[in-house]
Amino acid sequence: MIANKNIKELDHSAVELTITVTSEAIEKEYKSALAKYAKTLQIKGFRKGKAPQSVVEAKLGQAVREESTFNVIEDALKEAIGTVEDKYKPLSYSTPQLLNEETLLPFEAEKDLTFSVKYDVMPVVELPAYKGLKISYPKVTLPKEAVDAEIEKLRQQNAMTIEKKGKAADGDIVTVDYVEVAEDGSEVEESRRADFVFTLGSGSNFYKIDKDVVGMEAGEEKTVEKTYAEDSDKAGLAGRTLSLKIALKALKMRDVPELDDEFAQDVKEEYKTVADLVKGTKEKLQEALNAKLESEKYKALYAELRKNTTIALPETMVTMELEQAWNRYVRQTGLSEEQILQFLEFQGQSKEDIITPWREGAEESLKTQLILDKIKDEEKFEIDEEELKKIADEQLSGITDEEQRSYYLSMMEDDMRFSKTGPFLLENNTFTEGEKVDYTAFMDPSYGL
Repeated sequence: MIANKNIKELDHSAVELTITVTSEAIEKEYKSALAKYAKTLQIKGFRKGKAPQSVVEAKLGQAVREESTFNVIEDALKEAIGTVEDKYKPLSYSTPQLLNEETLLPFEAEKDLTFSVKYDVMPVVELPAYKGLKISYPKVTLPKEAVDAEIEKLRQQNAMTIEKKGKAADGDIVTVDYVEVAEDGSEVEESRRADFVFTLGSGSNFYKIDKDVVGMEAGEEKTVEKTYAEDSDKAGLAGRTLSLKIALKALKMRDVPELDDEFAQDVKEEYKTVADLVKGTKEKLQEALNAKLESEKYKALYAELRKNTTIALPETMVTMELEQAWNRYVRQTGLSEEQILQFLEFQGQSKEDIITPWREGAEESLKTQLILDKIKDEEKFEIDEEELKKIADEQLSGITDEEQRSYYLSMMEDDMRFSKTGPFLLENNTFTEGEKVDYTAFMDPSYGL
């Protein structure tokens, strides 16, 4: 069928595959298609399926030639891709695109046909030096203040809310009624709010009355005058001066437990004293810090590897990575994709506005993945066959088809080898503490973003 094929490498890990198909193969498929239609076609003057092939050709020839030739193109493409080198095989999610289709039409009889398709292939990765590197990562130490703050957080989490007598103060929980009072002394009904609960000092109330309530006692009522700045972000309040009647209906306080041995035992059964609590808290925070520092080591190392490697990422690979990120985003919102798209449209945005800022991170992630995968192949890590068998027995117990089982087993084996890449790189490179970074800033989720 194929008289000739040629591959041309393009930018961004794409290739152009050009194939020439013999006229014999094309005509054979054409005549086979005509014969098929002749058996089923109803043509006036002839019984069904009895019209001469010449009559069928006169009526449907061009349409049949187009259909049959495209079938030949498809078959030739499958054959050609099956015989090209592995490095020129298309990515599973890259569909070959027929180029310059308009120049091929109309198909002519008794002539060889040459056509070209374009598709993406796995990018070439030329490994940089990945052993013996000197990598710097942030210097961060766990301060005593962080341990104290964590213990204080535990105390606040274990606080009880109880009734308070006396005057309201910052941190107290209050229940209030309030309503605006017009110049004639009448109450503005649409502004009335009853049984509103908030914590003094939080500012979590529309009229910002925290300071006005401080000093009041339960059962007390008063009217205050409030003036709001011209640039106030509260709708309807900017530049206004108004009177507000406030009634404090209930006053509560948080009863924070004392930092003593009894509290330590309440936090965790194995803690017997405050010293145990402090030690355990410090160990927990240090463990989290160590994990974050290790993550930073990897991040710095991977950035160094990417810096010294040129990888032409195929566009379909980046698109697929962004689509997976979008799907994760949709799942995290708890909404349907349709709901999110409608909300974005309401805000004058689109899906593209959301995923475009992710592109740089997606490209970095893909390059890192490709480099690590190449290192895995280069190092040929050994795996524990017994461990592989145990995992396979657990996860593949329901699969009886040997071919399918073999496929999944090879994937599991590859994953086990890949998981050794990170620890191998940590062991074979030198990591030194660099610039000192504040602990609180470092542990913030936004650090490094």
